[in-house]
Amino acid sequence: MDIPAMRANFAKAAATGDEAPLYFYSHLFLSHPETRAMFPVSMAHQRDRLFSALGDVVARVDDLDALVPILQQLGRDHRKFGTLAAHYPAVGASLLATLEHFDDEWSPELAKDWTEAYTLVAEVMIAAADEAAEAPAWWDADVVGHETRAIDVAVLQLRPRTRYDYLAGQSLSLETDIRPRLWRYYSPANAPRPDGLLEIHVKARDGGPVSSALVRRLRVGDVVRLGPPVGHISLSGESDRDLLLVAGGMGLAPLKALVDQVARHGPARRVDLFVGARNDDHHYDRADLRRLEQENPWLTVTLAVSEDKVSSLEHGDVGDVVMRHGPWLSREVYVAGPGAMVDDTTARLQAHGVPAQRIHSEVFAPSRPGPSLDGEVTE
Repeated sequence: MDIPAMRANFAKAAATGDEAPLYFYSHLFLSHPETRAMFPVSMAHQRDRLFSALGDVVARVDDLDALVPILQQLGRDHRKFGTLAAHYPAVGASLLATLEHFDDEWSPELAKDWTEAYTLVAEVMIAAADEAAEAPAWWDADVVGHETRAIDVAVLQLRPRTRYDYLAGQSLSLETDIRPRLWRYYSPANAPRPDGLLEIHVKARDGGPVSSALVRRLRVGDVVRLGPPVGHISLSGESDRDLLLVAGGMGLAPLKALVDQVARHGPARRVDLFVGARNDDHHYDRADLRRLEQENPWLTVTLAVSEDKVSSLEHGDVGDVVMRHGPWLSREVYVAGPGAMVDDTTARLQAHGVPAQRIHSEVFAPSRPGPSLDGEVTE
């Protein structure tokens, strides 16, 4: 494949903004009307998903060792949409039609390379879906708790009706009948429990149809659907290093799950959790974090605020506050939160001397409808 030529071709379509996704979906729905039922009624929050994901694939198409596991995960996850092997050729045909439409220099060679690349992607995803066929495509879960912690934050308690296996730190996709066929990703804030209960933290976002519905309209007794778990933040069973956990915003949830994992299963270790927010009011989980600290003498929780000058909490960006409390050279580090906060904290810790291979991070991006190929997860 001529990968530079493919990337240049894709860039031409991506540069048109909404035009390329609009052309793609129009082509797909007109040529294969049966696919329309797989998508939400309103496509306003859907249109950019395809080209965002395709851009990630194109960026990695020459690194199959990294790309194939991601495609396998996507193949398993797409079962919840009702995706069948027969749908892949239809999508491929509309993709090629779109790429050709927006490139005056389209050639038979480009068509051949894109066909080969898409065929590889489809084969990997279909094979992974087939291997997962015995597992549910989704799990029904009852809403057994809904607590409003702030004007825009709620903590949900969900109980899956059948066994739901995941690792502390992973994320899961969630759909509600209030917003059908709109799946969004959230991280459980607890490790797996014997009773199967999941604690989900949700912040309502401006223009976010799912998060707003979960915070303001979901009720105890409602039923939601869960997709298979995804994500790469989890504790290694081969290490008993002390932990440094750094959270910003709703990135607290997966790190709180790691604390729960240590509390339930060990091994014994020191854990320092730093949680950053703009002001006191944004520390919506303060009471439960203090409870965890009191119950577990190996845990220290430090809350920081970046903009509240009258707060009694530590002041400064959370990465700066972390560095005041070092050194951290012997720690295994996990960082989760907004992209700027993750980048800043990671850079500070590497400059401090923490090896890059001991720093694990996940970006929580509120505008994304799901995890990108580089680990971004919607809150």
